[in-house]
Amino acid sequence: MSVDDDSLTVTPDADLLANTEEQHFPLYIDPTVTWGEAERTLLRSDGYESYGWGNGDDDLGKGVGKCGTWGGYYCGPGYTQRLYFEFSPANLKGKRVLDATFRVTEPWAFQCDPRWVQLYRTNNISSSTTWASRPTPLDLVGDRNVSAGRGSSCDPDTPAAPIEFNDDPSESYENLTPTVRSFADGTFSRLTLMLKARDESDASAWKRFRNDAVLAVTYVGMPAVPTSPTVASSCETNAADPAWISDPTPRFSTRVQAAPGGESGASLRARFYVQRKTADGWTVVATEPVRPSSGYVGDNATVTVDSPVTLAQSTSYRMAAFTRSYYNSGDSAIESHSTLTTTGWCYFTIDSTRPKAPAVTAPAGAVYAVCPDDGDGCGEGTGGPGVAGRFTFTKNSADSNIVAFEYKLSTDKAWTKVAAQSTLTLFVKPALSGVQVLYVRAVDSVGTGQSGETTAIRFNVAEGEGPSGLWHFDDSAPGSETTAAVDAGTAPGSRHNLTLRTGGAGWSTFSRTGEGGRSLWLNDTTNTANQSGYADSAGPVVNSQSSFTVSAWAYPTDDTAFRTVLSQTGSDNKGISLYYSPNIRRWVFLMHWYENGTRKFVGASADATPGITLKAWTHLAGVYDGDAHTLSLFVNGKRQGDLVPVPDIGLPTVVDGSFQVGRAGTTSGTYNNYWKGRVDEVATYQTALPDAEIAKVAKLLNADETARAVELVAAWQPQGTTGTATLADTVSGYGRALQMNGGAAVTDDAIVLDGTDDSITTPGPVIDDRESFTVTTEVELNQAALGAKADGYTAQVLGQRTADGSAWGLWYQRTGVEEYIDDETGDLLTRPVGFWRFGRLNVDGSFTAVDSEEAAASGAVRLTGVYDAQEGTLRLYLAATQNGVDTAYVALIGSGELAGGKGFVDGTWGHYLPGRITDIRIWAGAAADGNQVGDMAGVAQDDEDDDVSG
Repeated sequence: MSVDDDSLTVTPDADLLANTEEQHFPLYIDPTVTWGEAERTLLRSDGYESYGWGNGDDDLGKGVGKCGTWGGYYCGPGYTQRLYFEFSPANLKGKRVLDATFRVTEPWAFQCDPRWVQLYRTNNISSSTTWASRPTPLDLVGDRNVSAGRGSSCDPDTPAAPIEFNDDPSESYENLTPTVRSFADGTFSRLTLMLKARDESDASAWKRFRNDAVLAVTYVGMPAVPTSPTVASSCETNAADPAWISDPTPRFSTRVQAAPGGESGASLRARFYVQRKTADGWTVVATEPVRPSSGYVGDNATVTVDSPVTLAQSTSYRMAAFTRSYYNSGDSAIESHSTLTTTGWCYFTIDSTRPKAPAVTAPAGAVYAVCPDDGDGCGEGTGGPGVAGRFTFTKNSADSNIVAFEYKLSTDKAWTKVAAQSTLTLFVKPALSGVQVLYVRAVDSVGTGQSGETTAIRFNVAEGEGPSGLWHFDDSAPGSETTAAVDAGTAPGSRHNLTLRTGGAGWSTFSRTGEGGRSLWLNDTTNTANQSGYADSAGPVVNSQSSFTVSAWAYPTDDTAFRTVLSQTGSDNKGISLYYSPNIRRWVFLMHWYENGTRKFVGASADATPGITLKAWTHLAGVYDGDAHTLSLFVNGKRQGDLVPVPDIGLPTVVDGSFQVGRAGTTSGTYNNYWKGRVDEVATYQTALPDAEIAKVAKLLNADETARAVELVAAWQPQGTTGTATLADTVSGYGRALQMNGGAAVTDDAIVLDGTDDSITTPGPVIDDRESFTVTTEVELNQAALGAKADGYTAQVLGQRTADGSAWGLWYQRTGVEEYIDDETGDLLTRPVGFWRFGRLNVDGSFTAVDSEEAAASGAVRLTGVYDAQEGTLRLYLAATQNGVDTAYVALIGSGELAGGKGFVDGTWGHYLPGRITDIRIWAGAAADGNQVGDMAGVAQDDEDDDVSG
C-alpha cells in the first residue's frame, strides 16, 4: 500500500490472487472502523483526579506509573498514576469484530530502555470516579515493552510514536480482540481500558501518553434474517394449506439482509433450506442451495434460484432461508437465524394435476393498477387503506373444470372463496398503505374442490387521507389561561378546535408522544369544585350516519366511577361514547338511543382480564362500519371480541351534537361521567379503519416510520446520592419514588444489592403491561456472591409482578461455571456463567422469555427489554444489539410493586440479585429497533472523529 497527496494505491498479493479459486471472486478487503474514546479520566494515589484531561501546553499528555525520582531526574513525590479510556459501542453496531487494535501516542519516557506498560479492561468510569473508588481491573488484555519520545537523547533516535496493542498469538493472555468482540455483541455496555505500568514501584518506568487513544477494528457486517421468502409466488405458512405448485423445480426467492450498522461493504449470499416430509416427519433435506454461486450481493438484494433438484410429485416440502455474510476473502461466513423465526416455514406441495396459476388484472378505470412483475416500480399510490378496488381473476387456459377462485391479501390470515367458472371481477379492500400483495388461486371440481397454483400481484396503496380531527393538546403549558386546543387533522374539510371548559380542565406535561409534548388534564384533583372539566367543539365532528373511527390515549387516575374519554350525542338523543365501566371493569365503545322513553344501547367491551391500569397510558379506538352496521372496540391496537351489530333503530337520524372529550352525553344537552386523569392524541376518521391500520395508529410511528413515539414514565439514577434514603425520580416528571428495602443502599453511584434480602420497589404498575413498553437498566453482577449460588439460580434485575406471579422481568440465570487464569497470580480459578432473559418466570421454573445469545459477562451490562403489544412480541437488547429473535408473548396485567433485585413467583418473593444497578428507566411505547434503543438508552453516542473504510 502506498499513499500520496491525493490517492491511495493498494497492490494485491500476487500469490493470493493466483491461489484463489474462481468462485470466490470478486475479493473484498474486510472493512475497518476507527473511533476515539467517549470519556477519559486520570487517577492517582494521592487523591488527585482529572476527568477529561488534556495534553497540556507541552503536548506531552499525562503519565502512567510511579512519579518519583530516578537517575537524577525528578518527576514528583512518588505517587502512582493510571489513565482510563472509555469507549461507546455505537460504532460496532451490526458488526462482528475480526481484529482489534488499541492505539495511543507515547510522546515521552523517563529513559531510553523499554519498560512494560499494561492494558487492562476495568469497570467503568464517570466524572465522579476517584482513586478510592477506582474501577476494578477485570482482565489483562495486552502489554507492550516500549520506550518512545526521548528523541535524540537515545541511540537510535526514539521520537514520539503510536503504541499499538494488538493480540500476539504467542501470548495466551492477550485477548483484546475477543474482548472488543464481546463488547460489540453487547455482552457489557461500555468498554473501559486502563493504561498502567507493569511495575508501579519502578520510577524509571514513568512515561506519558496523549489523549488521542483510538480503537481500530476490522469487522464483517453481521447478517440478519432475510425477508420476503417465497416458493414460486408465495409463502404459505399453514402446513395444512400449502402452496400447490406444478413445476417440480420451483423458484425459491428471498431478500438477504445485513444487520443495521453492518450494511457497508456487506458480502452476502442466501442459503435456501428445503425439507421433504416422510412417514417419519420432516426428516429429509431435499436441497439447500447457496446463491449466488459466485460473487456476492449487498443488503436487501433479492436472491433467487430454481431448485437444483427435481422434486417429487404429490409430496410435501417446506422451505426456509438464511443470510450468510462472508469475510476472509470468502473463506469464512456467518449465518443468520432463518426465516422460520420470523415468517415461518413456507409449505408447498408439487402436484401438476391441480389448477394452474390464474391471471389477475385490474380493469380499466380501477382504483389500483397492477405493478410490473420485476423491480419496485409501482408508481404513485392510489386509493387508500379501506378503499376498495376492482380486480379481475381469469382462469388459466389449461384448466377446464374451475368452479371458484380464492384470494387473500398479505395482511389476511385466511382465504376468501367466491364461486365462478371462468372469470371473476370483485372489490378488494386493502388494510394498509404502501405496496400490498394480492394472492389468487383457482379451485377445480375434483372432489370437494382442489385449490391450485397461486398468482401474486402487487399494487400500491396511497396513504389514507388522515384524521378528520386530531388534537395533540400541545397548545399550552400547565397553568396557562389558554383554552383552545387546535385541530391538526389532515383530511379535507373544516377544522374543529376544542375549548377547555371549567377549572377542571387544563394542560399537563404528561404526554404519550414523549419529551416536549403535552396532554389534556381533566379533574385530577381533590378539589371538589373542579370535578366537571371537559373540552368540546362548537358543533359535530363525527358524521355518525357514516363509517367512522375515534381513538385516544387515556391516562386514568380513578376507576371507581364511569369515566368517559369521548362522546357525541345529537338532538335525537342518539350518540356514541368511549368510556370505562366500573360495573364490568372494562373499556366500552357504545352506541345509545331511546325507545319509548327508555334508554337502549349496544356496546363492544374489552375481552381481556377485568381491570384497567391506573396512572398508565392505554390506547383506545372505536370503529363503526356504516355498511355492515357494526361496532368494534380496540385496546392497545388489538380488536376486542366480535363485531357488535347495531339495530336500525339505533342509527342516528341527525348529526348535530358537539364532540365531547372527557364527558358523556346520555341525552342531548345532559352530561355526566366526567373523565379523571389525562387524555392525549384524540383523533377521528370518517372511515372504518381496518384492523391493521388501527394497530399502526397505536404504534405512534414517526413520519418516515423508522421510530415510535415513547414517553419516559419512570427514571431512577443513583448518581450523586448515597445511603438508604428513597430515590426520587427527578427526570420523567411522573414523580414515582424508589424505596430501598433490606440492606439496599446507594454506594459509589450505584444501588448495591446483596442477593439475600435487598431489593428496591415502587408502587406499580408503572405502565399498562398489556400496552407496548420499553425498559432499560444497567447492571453489574456480584460474581463472588453468584459463585455461592447453585446452577439454575435465577435472579430478577427488574420486573413487574401480577397478583400471584411475574408479569414480566429482566432476569439473570446461572447455568454453570467456567475456568480462568488469574492475570495477577496465574492461579486457575472458576467463576459463574449464565444468561440474561426478558419475559416471565413461570411457576414450574421455566421461562416464557427471549434469551441473550452470549453468556453474561463481568462488568456493567446495559439490558433493554421491549414489549410490542401490536405485534405481540418481546425483544431483548444488550447495549443496542438485539439478542435472539422477536418472541411471541402474551402479556399479563400487572398489580402490586415494580421491584428490582427480587422477583415474585407463585405468590412468593425470592430470586434475589447480588449486584449493582446504576440506571433504571421505563417508557410507554415500544422502541422500533436497535437504533432507537441506542438513542433512548444512551448507548449510541457518535464521535466526529470516526473513520470507516472498506
